[in-house]
Amino acid sequence: MVLKNASTPTTVLIAGAAGFIGARLVERLIDAGHHVVALDNLRRGRLEHLARWEGNPQLTWIEADAADANLADFAAAWHIPAPITDIWHLAANSDIPAGIEDPQVDLHDTFLTTYQLLRLTRQLGVKRFMFASSSAIYGDLGDAEITEDVGPLMPISNYGAMKLASEAQISAAVEAFLPQAFLFRFPNVVGVPATHGVMLDFVRKLQRDPSRLDVLGNGTQRKSYLHVADLLDAMLHIMQCSDARRNVFNIGPTDEGVSVRWIAEQVVERVSPDAHIHYGTSDRGWVGDVPKFRYSVKRLAALGWQPTLDSAGAIRRAVDEIARQQGL
Repeated sequence: MVLKNASTPTTVLIAGAAGFIGARLVERLIDAGHHVVALDNLRRGRLEHLARWEGNPQLTWIEADAADANLADFAAAWHIPAPITDIWHLAANSDIPAGIEDPQVDLHDTFLTTYQLLRLTRQLGVKRFMFASSSAIYGDLGDAEITEDVGPLMPISNYGAMKLASEAQISAAVEAFLPQAFLFRFPNVVGVPATHGVMLDFVRKLQRDPSRLDVLGNGTQRKSYLHVADLLDAMLHIMQCSDARRNVFNIGPTDEGVSVRWIAEQVVERVSPDAHIHYGTSDRGWVGDVPKFRYSVKRLAALGWQPTLDSAGAIRRAVDEIARQQGL
């Protein structure tokens, strides 16, 4: 799957390009013939994720903070072979507990990156803006099926709040100057290169102590999981098939997910089969954690897209990938 009108290669800026999803998107777009301007501050991303393209003329590397108030001014000094047509905003705080501890983290890393990237979009006359949003914007709706039109939206974490505020800012930009925007609401995305997440946390714990795995919460938290390869396919499929100015899509598998207990068991089986799993007592892993949700992807399915893996399949594949990443 490639971008619309791919017969004429485009120049695309990816903010957060050295992160987990960003690095995989860089790979996908370069392989499709596009020129990628890869921007990252390397606070969470790693330059090694982009090492494969060092010296490749299809990649322009920019080490910069997307939240910098001077970002649009700096762009004049970038040596880019053609005008940027698309901006992908994948730069955000990915650590929900860190944002609870210090709300400035999500304000700076999620909302201000959106604000400054939209300023850059306006200055450069960019036609399309793609935003990595989250199911966290919905809050805790219990057993209710979560469609894109549900409301009111009441997130319970600063992470979700700043994602929602970013969506609002992007919607306003569409009204003022932006020709087209895509708001992709992610579920839990898994795969490699893993930089965070429950499976990487479990693997690292077992590396430190192969006899014991401590799990935050009682393990009953149940969520849907999507492999990063399917996520990329879904986003590019939406861009091919939807011509609306504002595009809002839940992206995820069609099942109702798996429990944290089941994930812990899969990690132990792969990494340290003799380890004992010790659970907490709460139905939440941390403040702001949504223990369960039913994520509707009917709007996406209506465009003719289905994932290749369900939640269980995505977890099994990712557990093995992450174990290999960690040298196991």
